[in-house]
Amino acid sequence: MNQDIEAIFLDVGNTLRIVLEEPDFQQHSMQELMRLVGAREPQNEFFAKLEERWKKYRKESKTSLIEAPEEQLWTKYLLPDYPAEKIAPLHGVLTRLWRDRDGRRVPRADARETILELDRRGYLLGIIANTITETEIPDWMEADGVTNYFKTVILSSKVGIRKPNPEIYWMAARQIGVEPARCAYVGDNPVRDVEGTRAAGFGMMILFEEPATLAKEPPTGVHIPDFTIRETRELLDIFPPRHERVH
Repeated sequence: MNQDIEAIFLDVGNTLRIVLEEPDFQQHSMQELMRLVGAREPQNEFFAKLEERWKKYRKESKTSLIEAPEEQLWTKYLLPDYPAEKIAPLHGVLTRLWRDRDGRRVPRADARETILELDRRGYLLGIIANTITETEIPDWMEADGVTNYFKTVILSSKVGIRKPNPEIYWMAARQIGVEPARCAYVGDNPVRDVEGTRAAGFGMMILFEEPATLAKEPPTGVHIPDFTIRETRELLDIFPPRHERVH
C-alpha cells in the first residue's frame, strides 16, 4: 500500500520519548538551576516568574514559527534581569534543567526496536522536532545507540524555524534527498504536525495518539491524519519492507 514512501520522519517528544514524573528528580533540577544562576528569591517565586516569561515566549514563537537560539532564550526571554555574561555560557545546561523540571524523559519501550526494523526494511529515517535544546535529542540518540539510523536530524533550536512552517519539512526532505511526496511524518500533535505535513506536501501523516498532547491541543477536524497509532511498533503494520538493508 505504501511502497511510494521512501523516507520516514519522526517527532521525538511524546512520540519516541515520554516524560515520567519523578518528584525528587524534578526538585533537584530546579534547585540546581537556581544554584547555577545564583537566584536569591524563594523557589516558588523564581519559577513562577520563569513560567510567566516562558508562556510569553511560547506564544510568540508559536505565532511567528521562529525558535530563538538557546543563548537568546535565556538572556532575552527567561532571565533578562540577570547578567548576560553570566547566563550566556550556561545556556545549554540551563535548558536541560528547565526541561527536567517536568520529569525524566525516557524512550518508549518499543521505540528502538521499531527504528531498527524500519531501517532494516529499507526506509530512510529522519527526525523533525520542535525543541529548545540543541543537545538533548542527539545525546539520547547516542545513549540509545540509534544515531547512525537517522540520516537527517532537524531541530527547531538549530534551524530557527518551527513546525508547522512547511520549510522545516522541506529542509528535512532536501537533506535526506527524497521528494516530499515520498516522505511520511509521525508526530503526536493533531494540529501543528498534521497541518505542517499537509502544507509541505508530504505523502503521509501518522498521528501518535498521546493523551497528554490531546488534552492540551485537541484535534480541530480540519486536518486529518492518514493513520492513527498508539504504539510505536504499529508503524511496522503500515510500512512493509522495501528491501532488506544490511549494516
